[in-house]
Amino acid sequence: MNIEDFDFNLPEELIAQTPLKDRTASRLLVLSRQTNEMDHQHFSDIKSYLKKGDCLVLNDTRVLPARLYGIKADTGAKIEVLLLHQEEQDTWEVLTKPAKKVKVGTELLFGDGKLKAICIGFKEHGGRILKFSYEGIFYEVLDELGEMPLPPYIKEQLPEKERYQTVFAKEEGSAAAPTAGLHFTNQLLEEIKNLGVTISFITLHVGLGTFRPVSVDNVDDHQMHSEFYHMTQETAETLTKVKNNGGRIISVGTTSTRTLETIARDNEGKFVQSTGWTDIFIYPPYQFKAIDGLITNFHLPKSTLIMLVSALVDRDTILKAYNEAVKEKYRFFSFGDAMLIL
Repeated sequence: MNIEDFDFNLPEELIAQTPLKDRTASRLLVLSRQTNEMDHQHFSDIKSYLKKGDCLVLNDTRVLPARLYGIKADTGAKIEVLLLHQEEQDTWEVLTKPAKKVKVGTELLFGDGKLKAICIGFKEHGGRILKFSYEGIFYEVLDELGEMPLPPYIKEQLPEKERYQTVFAKEEGSAAAPTAGLHFTNQLLEEIKNLGVTISFITLHVGLGTFRPVSVDNVDDHQMHSEFYHMTQETAETLTKVKNNGGRIISVGTTSTRTLETIARDNEGKFVQSTGWTDIFIYPPYQFKAIDGLITNFHLPKSTLIMLVSALVDRDTILKAYNEAVKEKYRFFSFGDAMLIL
């Protein structure tokens, strides 16, 4: 299967640059897996498609304000740092720009020295290992000095950091938001619960590999990035009960999907308490083992994410739905509109 099979034409003006004030006001394209029919709704209408006994699975990861702007201690040269993931206490894998200016032993200063870092190693693909020093609590310092690592296709500034967090974000560690979850409010979640729908949580810390383009022509040759995930015993028991009772498991976002499918794949279709790293790559003709439906945003052309949703329905139907969304001027990507596939 060729990467060009997942391409579509997207006018640049349809890439959402700012979030809507009301999270639930986004549009919702509902796609039936049985009939391939499409309905145009708003996200607040999602309750009409859920029923008692269903379970929504949300990713409760919290985005770190992981972009730091600092200087080299010796020359004053400006350096941009993006935290990727924590290796151990105060030691992080990062991306630096310009990378060539950061060598082993280079000292960096942020916020007039409130936060300091020394480069202690290199990683493949140009990454660096930084060891940080500071007074107080690292995440509090980071919250003061860091900026949200918005995707490169968003050019506008984000005045409120929390708007790039889900309302249920809890576990610190992501370099990007699980954006399908951005459409929910606490009120909408309560209304969904009142329908008899169970709300469960998993954690997958989203890495920047989510935004990296596929660089090979043959999809089979692509190597997925690894991301950390965790499922509690409580969630595993809830999902097992829902399945046994004939309910539907509806994943909110591709990150939740990858976590659920990894656990089901590794445990003969069962849900169990689990912690680890997943590099699962879902693309046609993948057979889903865990989920029955998906809530997701619209994804980049030729990305691994549009491949995942194409595996849930089929490529031709998904591209038809995307072209319909373009025609109807839906808003695309992180701050854009959503799809419900059932």
